[in-house]
Amino acid sequence: MGMTKGQLPKWVDYGLLPALNLIAAFAVSGLVVVLIGEDPFEAVKWMLFGSWGYGEGVGFTLFYTTNFIFTGLAVAVAFHAGLFNIGGEGQAYIGGLGIAVACLAFDAYVPWYITGLFAIVGGATFGAAWALIPAYLQAKRGSHIVITTIMFNFIATTLMVYLLSNVLRPQGSMQPSTRTFTEGGQLPLLRNIWPSLDLGQSPVNLSFFLALIVCVLVWYLIWRSKLGYEIRAFGANPTASVYAGISPVRITVITMLISGGLAGLMGMNEVMGSQNRLLLDFTAGYGFVGIAVALMGRGHPIGIILASILFGSLYQGGAELAFEIPAITRDMIVVIQALVILFAGALENLFRPAVVAFFNRFSDEAAA
Repeated sequence: MGMTKGQLPKWVDYGLLPALNLIAAFAVSGLVVVLIGEDPFEAVKWMLFGSWGYGEGVGFTLFYTTNFIFTGLAVAVAFHAGLFNIGGEGQAYIGGLGIAVACLAFDAYVPWYITGLFAIVGGATFGAAWALIPAYLQAKRGSHIVITTIMFNFIATTLMVYLLSNVLRPQGSMQPSTRTFTEGGQLPLLRNIWPSLDLGQSPVNLSFFLALIVCVLVWYLIWRSKLGYEIRAFGANPTASVYAGISPVRITVITMLISGGLAGLMGMNEVMGSQNRLLLDFTAGYGFVGIAVALMGRGHPIGIILASILFGSLYQGGAELAFEIPAITRDMIVVIQALVILFAGALENLFRPAVVAFFNRFSDEAAA
């Protein structure tokens, strides 16, 4: 089969194993639904209908998918360098600040597409800047990137509370948020561009296509560029990469800057595309779910898109399920999402030994 012993075909590693993890997660979720006295097949029916059964549900699914693509890509890029960036939540939060600053500065003077360019630069720059200090501490001081990025999530939250309560809040308003952007600072909604799509009142907007473009750029960066090769080499073997002339400090800092910039772009969907203002807690945990998305997608942009669609379906379908079957509360939906994250993350290699043994035996029989 052209494989060394213990090696799996790519379609198995990137397709079959994640599918097995997903099936196991839903099987356990089905048992939870049975324990509360409900029909798991009925629950699946409503979840699928809520996410893909009508136009507005599809729109909300794609809206959530957009957030997960950005945060999943951010985590995946750091993974390739052997870095565990847990700070996507804070980097997305601060990135939203950069987007809001651009919108507040230009929305009254230029069209949305000009403001959007400045917002993209602002979101990526602010997100990257928030990742810079943890990157420097990891590269120069040996501070663990997991600890520092987690700490910076809390610092970002505190900073945004201060800014939105005391600096950016319009005079006379009691709500901790910026003013609403004018038309020059609002990304067009897909339902307004293509009314025939029948997306209801969903907030899915042009940032969905921006996320797909970023996927292509990340693919080119990681697998077709010299920098991407250095990132992957450093992640595979830091010691050997030093002998190859790759600077650990340079790769750590650059990779984290890219990762933070990608997380910062998530605000394009929420701040400029949906809310049209900067609000408290607009990230809503998307940065943490991005970790599971990157793991389930095996760090590849195509896998991340598919995993993002899955989690987008869980978010939107879960809301429909909780409405149609009141016994399955929002907390139960969170449990189902957590089980998917558990099997995609902590139990990622649960089925790998058995699958490897099967393919090894198959290879031996074919060789014989």
